[in-house]
Amino acid sequence: MGDDRSQDQPPKRVVVCGGGIIGVCTAYFLAKKGAAVTLIERSSIAGAASGKAPAFLALHMCDGGPLSSLARASFDLHSSLAEELDASRSYSFRPLTTLTISVGESELPSKSPILPHWVDGRVKPGEIIGTAETTAQTHPQLFTRALLAKAVTEYGVEVVTAKVEGVEEVEEGVVVKVAGGGVISGDAVVLALGPWTNKLLGPSSKFKVHGKKVHNVVLEPKDADAITPHAIFGTYYPAQNMGPLETNFYPRPSPTREVFVCGALVEAEIPEGPELVSPDPESIEKLKRVAGIVSSYLAKDNVSVKSEDVGLMPCSDDELPIMGEVPGMKRCYVSSGHGYWGILFGPASGVAMAELVLDGHASVVDLDCFSPARFVK
Repeated sequence: MGDDRSQDQPPKRVVVCGGGIIGVCTAYFLAKKGAAVTLIERSSIAGAASGKAPAFLALHMCDGGPLSSLARASFDLHSSLAEELDASRSYSFRPLTTLTISVGESELPSKSPILPHWVDGRVKPGEIIGTAETTAQTHPQLFTRALLAKAVTEYGVEVVTAKVEGVEEVEEGVVVKVAGGGVISGDAVVLALGPWTNKLLGPSSKFKVHGKKVHNVVLEPKDADAITPHAIFGTYYPAQNMGPLETNFYPRPSPTREVFVCGALVEAEIPEGPELVSPDPESIEKLKRVAGIVSSYLAKDNVSVKSEDVGLMPCSDDELPIMGEVPGMKRCYVSSGHGYWGILFGPASGVAMAELVLDGHASVVDLDCFSPARFVK
């Protein structure tokens, strides 16, 4: 997607609020298409949920529903961006096999041929649900920062570190107010603030973006070479009469050579800022315990714990992304609520929002079912 703006027209000034994957992808494709873009982020790029996600990518797992075209378009864009950004050097991207397992204290170790050798614990194999042609992984924080670096150096995106405090329509466009009394003017604004979107729009908003905590631990195995590229979707059944715990495993390639383990979703209140989102110690301990049951390579004596963290995943009431012009606010657009698949959806969401803002409609995917207008009664 190149710059198709007329050389006789001044570039459209667009302010993008939010430096997660959705905001950065939007800024990148807006600038690539010819807009003059200012990106505002209050803390660090991909410092919230975008930097604490598994970054699992699937071509086909949204098929049969309204997310299918978005997922398929974005999966292909991730592949092309990996070449464009030289992912092997800058952030890592690789295809991988994906399978399911059930985990339980009473299970006996399995010798099933579908299991990689490092999954040697008390598990029962399920099925292969993705191949190297249909599933892949990236490193979300490194990817987001690599994409922004290119947006800045090649397309002139300006990055401003500030807290966004308000948006106003004015006759000639929009004004974004930031902490300290500053203002940034533009012809349009895109709000990509994840679960903090509603804190900006306030109680008059016609839609809601709420947060779900997704806990994670990052483990560095002593024998990192033994960990093969397999994504493992696990369901842990405790010995006590407790509900199952979904626990997923995502080995990451060089340069990190770590295993990202996540699960323990919890509805959460949205705090004032991402730095106030903190993990629940009990949820973290559960993840580490399940890791040791699944694999001796991930048992506590065989790993270093690099981090214990939580991301606040932005979700909408109907579990679909919210992308489009905000009802009642001309030239103010929103892109949020992408849920579990936010890293996958990032590139296609960015293209779609760039097309919508600059051309008046999106061609990469049909945005009608994602429009915030669906919440207006």
